[in-house]
Amino acid sequence: MIGAETSAMDAGVLEGGSGADAARTADHHPDESARFDRLAARFHDRDVLVGLIGLGYVGLPLARAFCEKGFRVVGFDIDHTRVHALNAGRSYIRHIPEDVIGRLVERRQLRATADFAELGKADAIIICVPTPLTRHREPDLSYIISTTRMIARYLRPGQLVVLESTTYPGTTTEVMRPILEAGGLRSGHDFYLAYSPEREDPGNSSFQTSTIPKVVGGDGEAAQLLACRLYDHVVAGTVRVSSTEVAEAVKLVENIFRSVNIALVNELKVVFDRMGIDIWEVIEAAKSKPFGYMPFYPGPGLGGHCIPIDPFYLTWKAREYDVTTRFIELAGEVNVAMPAYVVRKLWQALDQRFRKSLNGARVLLIGIAYKKNVEDPRESPAFKIIELLEAQGAIVDYYDPLVPVMPLMRDHPSLSVRMSIVWSVDQIAGYDAALICTDHDGIDYAGLVAACSLVIDTRNATRSVADPRGVVVKA
Repeated sequence: MIGAETSAMDAGVLEGGSGADAARTADHHPDESARFDRLAARFHDRDVLVGLIGLGYVGLPLARAFCEKGFRVVGFDIDHTRVHALNAGRSYIRHIPEDVIGRLVERRQLRATADFAELGKADAIIICVPTPLTRHREPDLSYIISTTRMIARYLRPGQLVVLESTTYPGTTTEVMRPILEAGGLRSGHDFYLAYSPEREDPGNSSFQTSTIPKVVGGDGEAAQLLACRLYDHVVAGTVRVSSTEVAEAVKLVENIFRSVNIALVNELKVVFDRMGIDIWEVIEAAKSKPFGYMPFYPGPGLGGHCIPIDPFYLTWKAREYDVTTRFIELAGEVNVAMPAYVVRKLWQALDQRFRKSLNGARVLLIGIAYKKNVEDPRESPAFKIIELLEAQGAIVDYYDPLVPVMPLMRDHPSLSVRMSIVWSVDQIAGYDAALICTDHDGIDYAGLVAACSLVIDTRNATRSVADPRGVVVKA
């Protein structure tokens, strides 16, 4: 059901239901039924305080969506710079206008805090924290676990807790629920636990948080209904699934689908390049088919907080069931190999055209954000490309108008705090090659092609630029 009314089901939920989850709600005391009814009514009236833990690229857009629908929101974050910025009415995410944040803060609909003792005041607590991989490419649930322990300290009867972070099936009930229940409160009786995967796409102007349907699974039907009651106010509609495990699996399927198809088109890029065929032209022509085809595009590798990471959450969990996820792992291998392929294309072009090696070559990397028109460099393939080039003796600078300074990075400490060059045609002309890694809008690609003697284009950013000297090489 999408956007369906929940009231018809509410009366029957606390009377039993069916299956293991329903059994958790079958023996409700009248006080528990009253608690459910009160919270559902308050969600309906928007007379609740929503607590959002994690104010990054998922949490802040969600906070905005709730506030713009009349809810009061308190945002929690351990990053004091974010807290101070929001309380001063400033936005630190490019696609969220500062005047919007300022207006919400001025109206006292939104405030931020680093004091987690205030969790006890929230009626609904939504978790939007990172779920990275360890160095051994295994799930790192440390942020979820520490956040859940913090919630457990202040958990009270009548609260709804929702996890939005991407994770493997079973996390909500196998990891979070025991921590929350350790103090004596029971899920489905005293508090309500649900999972609803985030579906943010930073930089995509066609979709915002409020226009994207929300998948919702609950630890029991009562939790599912309450979560739907809450989200129905702020999103295009809710899609109910039978359990938190199904909802967790939905998010993985969405991102594995993208990972596998990007790997496929990256492999086709390599094959067609050997044949002298332009993969970009092939894709454009294939897009003319109105059915049975969806375009995916090659690139220098995967980046961001989702596609390079999420598939391996399922790979890890599958081992528990003695299943090998060969297709997913093969896609990962293909995508991980792309930075080395790009560096090899640059080396070959330098050697063939100028009899020059990478050792001592001056290379300008264009764009280090993981995706066009966003300021987020997490997991960007640009960092691996820089490391590979510098390992061969190249001298590498970068230009990115959205990332003027590289952040501190655990996996790439030698690259931290480097600064973008200032755009200058004369300065750009002094490099042996420019390598387009991220195709931000607003970059003068025509000027780049005119100034450089060699441009390696991994994004087809120069497709409409005249190139009479033949300096562009697709990679």
